[in-house]
Amino acid sequence: MPLRPAALPTVTRRLVSALLPAALLALAPLPVAAQGQGPEDELPVAEIQAFAEVFERIKRAYVEEVEDADLLRNAMRGMLSELDPHSAYLDSEEFESLRESTQGEFGGVGIEVGMEDGQLTVITPIDDTPASRAGLQSRDKILRIDDTPTDRLSLQEAVNLMRGDPGTEIRLTILRQDENAPREVTLTREVIRTESVKSELLEAGYGYLRVSQFQTRTGEQVGSAIRRLERDGPLKGLVLDLRNNPGGVLQAAVDVADAFLDEGLIVYTEGRLPDSEMRFSAGRETAAADVPLVVLINGGSASAAEIVAGALQDQRRGVVMGTESFGKGSVQQIMPLGNGEGLKLTTALYFTPDGRSIQAQGIEPDVEVIRGRLEVAEGSGLNVREADLEGHLGSRGEPRSRSEMSERLREDYQLGEALNLLKALNVLSQRRGG
Repeated sequence: MPLRPAALPTVTRRLVSALLPAALLALAPLPVAAQGQGPEDELPVAEIQAFAEVFERIKRAYVEEVEDADLLRNAMRGMLSELDPHSAYLDSEEFESLRESTQGEFGGVGIEVGMEDGQLTVITPIDDTPASRAGLQSRDKILRIDDTPTDRLSLQEAVNLMRGDPGTEIRLTILRQDENAPREVTLTREVIRTESVKSELLEAGYGYLRVSQFQTRTGEQVGSAIRRLERDGPLKGLVLDLRNNPGGVLQAAVDVADAFLDEGLIVYTEGRLPDSEMRFSAGRETAAADVPLVVLINGGSASAAEIVAGALQDQRRGVVMGTESFGKGSVQQIMPLGNGEGLKLTTALYFTPDGRSIQAQGIEPDVEVIRGRLEVAEGSGLNVREADLEGHLGSRGEPRSRSEMSERLREDYQLGEALNLLKALNVLSQRRGG
């Protein structure tokens, strides 16, 4: 049915008049060179008219007066939010917030969030931040931010509410899996400066490499950390800890995987636009090509962390241990608009070297180890050792201080199991060599 602007109210006529030239241009016969774009490139004229009519009804009948710009901006927000949880319309303030995140410094509580089944959900708390110190966990549902229910907030609106000036307090009402009642947590915002790589020796010859997120220089930092771990001698094994890592910069993920691979595909992407289809492969220069490797993942390992785990798993470079990862395998591009605002739009999907889609699937560990902690029951007497007895005989060999064992191993069952696996792999390797 053709549009009849004269039959519409004044505001609607203005809106349709603004949209009509583009619609008519899309419906006009295409030049020979442009043909083949297909009917999907045509604007739906009937739907544009319906949109204009809804706009007019709100302007005339809504209980409160609403600015035209607010209505149109909200319409754009809705259009993007219905695509997937990661696409969003960004106003100027949200653009600034995104810039701060990219720089790795902002005022907040240090928590990565996403939408799961329409509910604001913790992907992971960032290491050494108010959120991690308060014990927030992956998959926690955030029901309220201060006094604001989250069920009607967009993802970006929720992020904006959680950010703020350092020193100010924020209350989060969360519901944890397997718990019947929500709990309230009060956090104090801090300047969040994210250091993405930490390392230490768990025991002589066995290194621990923690990557908390993927920033621009993470690949370079991983290489430096490996060299530091090797100062006292060659590594017999290495644990790469990607648990509760929400992802980050794609190139950083490629660089980290490349530190352990000397050839082969790392990841590829597929999308509708030609520039969204990319392939990344390992180079010959490798920081730790032959070191036995265990990769730790869990439900908070997402996006770039899943790229690294998937690449090392498919290339048979290491053993992936822990629990199933988050399953965020989509690529977002930031597209600036002429008004100083922009879009964050999902444009492609990640695939592992063997062609597995990460999206909504995640990475299955080779060895499943549930998070836990081994403790000795109080009063059992089993925590008494010979060295604790008064007058015990001394060792004839070189004494080994308890402090030589990393404190992490005392608190982290999964990490202890990873170290045990590395030792077992070394035993098997030595026996085969003999």
